Amino acid sequence: MSTDPQRRLIDPQRVEAALKGLGDRETVHEWADRFSVIADPSRLALLVCIHYAREICVSDLAVAAGMSDTAVSQALRLLRAHGLVTAHRRGRVVYYRLADDTMHELIHHVRPHSPVK
Repeated sequence: MSTDPQRRLIDPQRVEAALKGLGDRETVHEWADRFSVIADPSRLALLVCIHYAREICVSDLAVAAGMSDTAVSQALRLLRAHGLVTAHRRGRVVYYRLADDTMHELIHHVRPHSPVK
């Protein structure tokens, strides 16, 4: 543990645990960047819709989110660039899904699954 010699530590073990938990600061910056992208309500709504649909094309996603196809496409481009969604083509239609389990878990905290009736 590398600390500033001018600073007096009250509980070095807690500082060490905090530093260990913090880990690589670059990862923290990457997640802060991801959070800034999903802080937009429209983009977050798209992620929630994709989560529940599992995979969905732009036109269907636009209907579900109440947005234009163009607005959805622009948002998806940004979400892809930040690694939040992936896309695959089936014929002429491109389908989008969440990029990883971490994003699925995050969506559960935003909008937990309702019990199926």
